[in-house]
Amino acid sequence: MDSVENSFKIQPNDLLSIVVSAYDLEAVRPFNLISETRPTIGNSGLTSSSAQQQNYLTAQDGTIDFPVLGRIKVAGLTRTELSEMLVNRISEYVKDPIVTIRIVNFKVSVLGEVARPGTYNVEGERLTLPEALGLAGDMTIFGRRDNVLVIRDNGNGKQYKYLDFRDSDVLNSDFYYLQQNDVIYVEPNNAQIQSSSFNRNTTIYISIASLLLSVLVIVFR
Repeated sequence: MDSVENSFKIQPNDLLSIVVSAYDLEAVRPFNLISETRPTIGNSGLTSSSAQQQNYLTAQDGTIDFPVLGRIKVAGLTRTELSEMLVNRISEYVKDPIVTIRIVNFKVSVLGEVARPGTYNVEGERLTLPEALGLAGDMTIFGRRDNVLVIRDNGNGKQYKYLDFRDSDVLNSDFYYLQQNDVIYVEPNNAQIQSSSFNRNTTIYISIASLLLSVLVIVFR
């Protein structure tokens, strides 16, 4: 499972949670992006404030502005690769740092013949293709289970993979575990395609023609 999650490549617009820790917490404090709220006065007259860890939004050029280290390129790296790079650079200032990274805005889009098409935000970074379809209410009766398309942006271009849900080998596909911003499209089956070509106004035209015929029969009988 770790190998699946660690294969995710960071992309522009990814929102990253990066926490740096070490035995000496004060030493790593400058490397954590923290915002502190203003002090407030409680019923007892004491003041209190809270600190919140801030996230990093990956810019379109694939970089983030990291405390102390400045602008660094993160797009195209896995979480493991980025963590190792940060550990190496922070080690110049702090002994034995630990870097924990998460993608906060992990999301996928499910389109086509599903009950609730749309884009879904997911907590964590582990989501299978069946789980994504479950979020969208599963396929409709008009969806093709033998030809589900997954579209993935690997940073160098789009990848397209058709999967057959009737085949157990789908479990071994590299696309079974989804990645950030994957798009799933369920194609309509032949019955739905044929019904879509049927003119929905045909029944109205038939009703009007029947009414006119009845009127003509009454008039000219």
